[in-house]
Amino acid sequence: MAKRDYYEVLGVSRNASDDEIKKAYRSMAIKYHPDKNPGDKSAEEKFKEAAEAYEILSDPQKRAGYDRYGHQGATGGNYGGGMNMDDIFSQFGDVFGEGNPFDSFFGGGGSRSRSRTRGSNVRIKVKLTLQEIATGVEKKVKFNRMVGAEGLTFKTCNTCGGAGQVRRVTQTFLGQMATTTTCPTCNGSGKVVDKRPQGVGPDGLVNKEEIVSINIPAGVADGMQLSMSGKGNMGPNGGAPGDLIIVIEEQEDGVLKREGNNLVYDLHISFIDATLGTTVEVPVVNGKVKLKIDAGTQGGKILRLKGKGIPELNSSYRGDQLIYVNIWTPQKLNAEEKATLEKWRDAENFKPHPGKHDKSFFEKMREYFQ
Repeated sequence: MAKRDYYEVLGVSRNASDDEIKKAYRSMAIKYHPDKNPGDKSAEEKFKEAAEAYEILSDPQKRAGYDRYGHQGATGGNYGGGMNMDDIFSQFGDVFGEGNPFDSFFGGGGSRSRSRTRGSNVRIKVKLTLQEIATGVEKKVKFNRMVGAEGLTFKTCNTCGGAGQVRRVTQTFLGQMATTTTCPTCNGSGKVVDKRPQGVGPDGLVNKEEIVSINIPAGVADGMQLSMSGKGNMGPNGGAPGDLIIVIEEQEDGVLKREGNNLVYDLHISFIDATLGTTVEVPVVNGKVKLKIDAGTQGGKILRLKGKGIPELNSSYRGDQLIYVNIWTPQKLNAEEKATLEKWRDAENFKPHPGKHDKSFFEKMREYFQ
């Protein structure tokens, strides 16, 4: 089933401010919270859908990628199957602040109201050729991340008594003031590592090498970021994992140059072929094609191979390949060749015709794109 537009999910416009997005999410989170709608699968799905929309639209970089490329954008949330409940409830510290309303609305004290520390993201680079970008590709990548060690045992946190939060009372000139904050010892999980194997840190994490397969869609660009949810570093004491961020690095092609969704190729032909016309082979991203050069072709002419460029990400549109014609002039001639050319130097057909072929490069480009 296709995902709904994130702006539509939260009921806000595409130019909504950060405050408007946060306010809309707060309202939906309260309305569809699972504890308020026990057993209602529809409400739970809407709760998850709203959380995923907020996770993207509340992050400026992710929002920019989504606005430009849709659900398959720069840091879209669709790589990895969406958010889990730990991801969603970890957002509440930002949206509702410490001591979020669900503690009082739905009884509190449960694991859902704890604000576990989420693990950090892992960032890797993936190099792609122009051919891989044009067609899309599946890549297997190897990277290291922090995961929970085997053989761990946990115990209830002594600082918060398993609540995941600590309550402090301070005396002010207005009287006593109570504040509730995430437990600094267990980071909101309510438990700490009791026994751990030798070499494992107090957070219970170890470094592990992993291999994942990434499906990269056609049309990505250099510097674009994709993400796989839950493939980053695990959080301490059982906290939710961060994401794996995949940064696209486009390798320079020695023959074709990319300009947006178009490809550019510099074709060099002799002035004889330009004068008499010929057929040449030119490289394209997936092979070679034959191209007819008309008699009398002028240097600087731009030919187009429609649909031979790079596809637009998440779209049926595909760019073109532009062929820039360059006339190659020989630099060394023997006596016979010079004599032949001297013979035709003053011939009428070998003289330039001002006003007929003297358009500038920029004028030709303007005409091409009109």
